[in-house]
Amino acid sequence: MAYNAALQAATAALAANGYRTEKGDHHYRTMQSLELTMGAGPELILRLDAFRKKRSFNIYKQEGSVSDGELKEMIETASKLRRDVQEWLKQNRPELL
Repeated sequence: MAYNAALQAATAALAANGYRTEKGDHHYRTMQSLELTMGAGPELILRLDAFRKKRSFNIYKQEGSVSDGELKEMIETASKLRRDVQEWLKQNRPELL
């Protein structure tokens, strides 16, 4: 659920800029778009991509392969991304709030 929260925050930033992703690699493209939509740095994008891969592995290959530490990190990352998107919206697109 933390990953989905991060994905929704990234989707909101993309939509606020007038874009949406096409089917196929939707999650990857949405997370990558944060660099262009909000100026997110490579560290955040790489971290989100690692979580995307972990999520995919968990869903399709092996359930339960996320450690407590990874879960905590994803929750913290998603929470920070949500705050960052909200702040970006306030400064750049307040009419959307």
